[in-house]
Amino acid sequence: MLTLIGRRLLAGVLVLWGACTLIFLIVRVAPGDPAAVMLGPDADPAQVAAMHVKLGLDKPILVQYWDYLVRVLHLDFGDSYRLGTSAIGAVFSRLPATIDLTLTAAAISLFVGLVLGSAAGIRSGSLQDRIVTTLTIVLQSFPTFWIGIMLILVFSLGLRLLPSAGVDGIGSIVLPAVTLSFPFTAIVARVTRSGVAEAMSEPYVQTALSKGLTLRQVLTGHVLRNALIPVTTVVGLQVGALLGGAVVVENVFAWPGLGTLIVDSVGNRDYAVVQAATLTIAAIIVLLNLAADLLYGQLDPRIRMAVRS
Repeated sequence: MLTLIGRRLLAGVLVLWGACTLIFLIVRVAPGDPAAVMLGPDADPAQVAAMHVKLGLDKPILVQYWDYLVRVLHLDFGDSYRLGTSAIGAVFSRLPATIDLTLTAAAISLFVGLVLGSAAGIRSGSLQDRIVTTLTIVLQSFPTFWIGIMLILVFSLGLRLLPSAGVDGIGSIVLPAVTLSFPFTAIVARVTRSGVAEAMSEPYVQTALSKGLTLRQVLTGHVLRNALIPVTTVVGLQVGALLGGAVVVENVFAWPGLGTLIVDSVGNRDYAVVQAATLTIAAIIVLLNLAADLLYGQLDPRIRMAVRS
């Protein structure tokens, strides 16, 4: 088990290093002069040159890269010229709102996806199976920003049941969380359906039914226990994807999370905040994938026995 954890941690470190390098290169090749943007259109060449020295942009690219990696190791991304605070502080102040949105969307997706997937898998090939399969395809077909706009038109502007933007009570999270959950719900439902359908054809399920157990007892006591193993891995991977999807959804609903912070910072060329926010999301995704791998190894007896041997 320690060997498995070590390999996963090493892979996570390499992924984060790759993310750091990619972000550094993107920022450096982006059009425009960051120093000129920070100082404004009225800055003279001397002021721009002084800002280059302050930001280290006058150094060779390899020296900039090394200094950047050293600062990242110390969680020092510099200060946001727009917000007047440290970049990592700005990220951490917005992170709780994004976590709330992501966890709420994940909970909705898991509940609805498990119910739909189980209903379809129990009656594989039936009408309800075809209906659920079609529904999952539809859920994955529409982009989240379009879903969000439609929900705003119906439930905010039309029925006036829920707020359309910002944070105004617990009802404010409903529309953005439901919007974000749509694609994830479809994935959970399809994976659950496959696992349940496969488990229902196993001899132990037929034996349990022949002993007089109800379908509900067989489903909760035998089928889901095995069918949920692949769902665990999907959840670990897709919760990370939800963080990426939150960037779009937060801007549709003006949700004060990392998504709106990243878009505002990109538009204002606030590179310190962009780097801090992007690497924070990358680190969270790496940790979630590590947790999913370890949990999958504990749930699946085949992997657990292989690790022990």
